[in-house]
Amino acid sequence: MTKVIMHGCNGAMGQTITKIANDDEDVEIVAGIDIVDNRDNVYPVFTSIKDCNVEADVIIDFCSAKAMDALLDFCEEKKMPVVVCTTGLSQEQLERIKKLSKSVAVLKSANMSLGINTLFKLLQDAAKVLATAGYDVEIVEKHHNQKLDAPSGTALALADSINEAMDNQYEYIYDRSQKREKRGKKELGLSAVRGGTIVGEHEVIFAGIDEVIEFKHTAYSKAVFAKGSVSAAKFLAGKPAGLYDMRDVIAEA
Repeated sequence: MTKVIMHGCNGAMGQTITKIANDDEDVEIVAGIDIVDNRDNVYPVFTSIKDCNVEADVIIDFCSAKAMDALLDFCEEKKMPVVVCTTGLSQEQLERIKKLSKSVAVLKSANMSLGINTLFKLLQDAAKVLATAGYDVEIVEKHHNQKLDAPSGTALALADSINEAMDNQYEYIYDRSQKREKRGKKELGLSAVRGGTIVGEHEVIFAGIDEVIEFKHTAYSKAVFAKGSVSAAKFLAGKPAGLYDMRDVIAEA
């Protein structure tokens, strides 16, 4: 039985993960952390992570960048493995996560979906053929109107996956409204749409002469991310220090 602390337990994702975990015989959420304790949870909730004194095997983090520093302090002090799902982190926070992984098991992923993480590999294979042949690459992502960061962490991860396959030759372009010039050959455009209750949609476009190839992933509910994060927590519990991602979870499945 993997004992989990849910960081951000009263948010939409925290509550979805709570429901998924309740139906999983191999996982138990033993405590939650949230600045607002306004839910009827079956586990104790602490409004400050510093006050959490419940023993656990791993933390699942689905909170906000504002809460990340306190989380990392806690994990460093307690030597607590952590699944980091929060996006929109600063470069300083990303460096802190890398440093933490030298002494604690850390799994970081911009997207916990099995489908998205399979797409990373497919895009690398496609880029080696299509981008090498001169096809332009664009990414369009769509999310609900409450999402704070843009472009999404997943869109950036998709771009990084393509760029890695192409020896990091691309420049990311986020806004062309201030430029009146032709598209550069080494540009990779990222566009963000925010509206309604769109859970998550990512489209990668390879546009060549007289043909277009598109890869698209659509999430219809938050459950796909919740299931992935629970699987990641079970994977990470008991692992030695290091920086892991969902590809490691998929490989062990």
